Amino acid sequence: EQQEFLLRACVNWAAVRAPRSIVLPGGGRMSVRTFSLGRHWVPYRYDDDEVVPPLPDWLVRAARTGLDAAAAVDPRVGAGQGPADPAAYTPDTALVNLYGRGSTMGLHQDRDEAVPAPVVSISLGDACTFRFGTPEHRGRPYTDVRLESGDLVVFGGPSRMAFHGVPRVVDGTAPAWCREVLGSEPGRVNITVRQTRPPTLDG
Repeated sequence: EQQEFLLRACVNWAAVRAPRSIVLPGGGRMSVRTFSLGRHWVPYRYDDDEVVPPLPDWLVRAARTGLDAAAAVDPRVGAGQGPADPAAYTPDTALVNLYGRGSTMGLHQDRDEAVPAPVVSISLGDACTFRFGTPEHRGRPYTDVRLESGDLVVFGGPSRMAFHGVPRVVDGTAPAWCREVLGSEPGRVNITVRQTRPPTLDG
């Protein structure tokens, strides 16, 4: 039920802010389509001059819950923002990436944020191969993990700047209810919740 709520929210956001294909500064075009909540992301910065849908409080609470659960497994992931004080995590942005048939994501770091707060990533729809490397470079060693709909990954602490990517989406593996929301070929939807700057004095 929570997954379906999230996916329907993505559909509603996309109706307000049409997903776009990103052209990188070097001229390459990302195969995923994306849109932002809270703050507008452009490679490789955040642009506050462009209006995007707000980041809802309920998604902030969900991200805090995810961070709290991950920090309970490994306290380093919270980088001081773990289960002792989950309210210290104050994300202000989310990027929603839409993976259609054949879409991939090359190995990269999430390094456009001004603070080292964790990134909380939620997967919906088709399963994917998620490649998780080291903070040092794009090459080996890395680990390939299959993420299913509903899986959550947290980048924090020593893994905050790890290179990561999606070399493959497994078509046709989305739960049946996804087809009711997105159609016959739902693809993969990924939501990454981020804190891009220090919290203001008023929270």
